[in-house]
Amino acid sequence: MSAADALPEGGEPEGELLTFILSDKASGRLDKALAEAAAALDGVTLSRARIQALIAEGAVTLDGAQISDGSQKARPGGAYEILVPPPEAPEPLPQAIPLTVLFEDAHLIVIDKPPGMAAHPAPGTPDGTLVNALLHHCGDSLSGIGGVARPGIVHRLDKDTSGVMVAAKTDAAHQGLSKLFAAHDIDRVYIALVRGAPTPPGGTVKTLIGRARFDRQRMAVLREGGREATTHYETVQTFGGTETKPPLAAQVRCTLETGRTHQIRVHMAHKGAPVLGDAVYGSAPAAAPVRAAIAEAGLERQALHAAVLGFVHPITGEALRFETSLPPDMAALLDALRTMA
Repeated sequence: MSAADALPEGGEPEGELLTFILSDKASGRLDKALAEAAAALDGVTLSRARIQALIAEGAVTLDGAQISDGSQKARPGGAYEILVPPPEAPEPLPQAIPLTVLFEDAHLIVIDKPPGMAAHPAPGTPDGTLVNALLHHCGDSLSGIGGVARPGIVHRLDKDTSGVMVAAKTDAAHQGLSKLFAAHDIDRVYIALVRGAPTPPGGTVKTLIGRARFDRQRMAVLREGGREATTHYETVQTFGGTETKPPLAAQVRCTLETGRTHQIRVHMAHKGAPVLGDAVYGSAPAAAPVRAAIAEAGLERQALHAAVLGFVHPITGEALRFETSLPPDMAALLDALRTMA
């Protein structure tokens, strides 16, 4: 079983992927050893009974192989993974929320998602989501594969990331799109405005990404565990630098080969150039002129936009490609940064 981390791309299982590397002194029953390991982590609550239930559901693996019996002996040093499913959200209701529709037919709909809109209801965001808007716009013609809380949702953008998204209106389209995402046969390009500039100015970042060990709300580059993540990037222009001083900010074009949770935000931070306005992965404040530009632009989110989405229509076979301009806050920030060039 391959577990997934509340993935923003593809039709893979959702949930929180926890990795436990048992100590060399671990012994006795596996369910007991895993419960003790979970108790040592902040913010993680997994009782022995809960772990037993997850084992029965096939959600516990060792080296990719499912564990079927919690009474088996724990393997000292073993790296166990537990996929904890997200809490079930209440069934969403239709809401008359305006949508910018780029394409629509009987099978799917492509929209330009504004910043501040979550893809689907979740704890803390019970409504006002894309799903609520789609239920009003499409009526009952949304794929049911995503379940009652996520009808039609094939992939996600972070709430504060703007840009192109596709949703399925039929189960056949949902299955076809999911296969395209799983095979990385989708053209996905993002524009990021970052602090400083990545070094080298262009290339590929290929790492493992998973939940940060001491902060389960964050993703992190890992040495082991997690899931393979690949981002190709190109610095389009830099701002505020001189021949002797590095740039203060840059515009970077990122092309996703995979689509892990917060992938671009994590990878840009890993390259020492976190996305501007990113409160989670920013790590340090931008230079004063950049902070002034952010304030002038009114940017209150991470400066990340899904600019391009291209794919072959899973039903008609038509090649589709959609490209959107930067939303007003990022466009204003880009203009302000250019005055520092």
